[in-house]
Amino acid sequence: MSRVTTIHHVNLQISDREQTRDWYEKVLGAEFLDRSPALNKGQLQLRLGNAEIHTNDTKEPVRVPGVHFAVEIDDWDEMIAHLDSLGIFYSKVQRQAPGAEKSWGIRDYTGNHYSYIRDPDGNIIEMVHHPLGIEDSAGKKVDLHHDADSLSWTKRPEFDPAG
Repeated sequence: MSRVTTIHHVNLQISDREQTRDWYEKVLGAEFLDRSPALNKGQLQLRLGNAEIHTNDTKEPVRVPGVHFAVEIDDWDEMIAHLDSLGIFYSKVQRQAPGAEKSWGIRDYTGNHYSYIRDPDGNIIEMVHHPLGIEDSAGKKVDLHHDADSLSWTKRPEFDPAG
């Protein structure tokens, strides 16, 4: 039995907070999490779907081949059109060769669509879309909903956001 209920956040190395925030908001629709001046000073935190991205600032982020995280896309055609409108390159392979054409693929076993993009620091993000949906162990369809207002970690009453 799994002892994990959800992935809370992934942590990324970034070189420029404002550039990263702008890119994730514009490209993926992320939401800035204003946790308090003290917490905001320590790191950038964004909500992406029902999970979070936290960051570490570094002048030269380390790129590790193959390391990535994946996000489920609700409307594949709209997302591809959005990436095209922004001039964002996407590819069905993680390693993007110079001069390669934009591409995405479909996996045989689920029919899911997939493609990879990179953020401004080279972090790899796999985008997936399951047109057949997601089901539980009983075979019943499960709908995933994003409702940012409904998700918030409970804070201790004595917490002082001013730091």
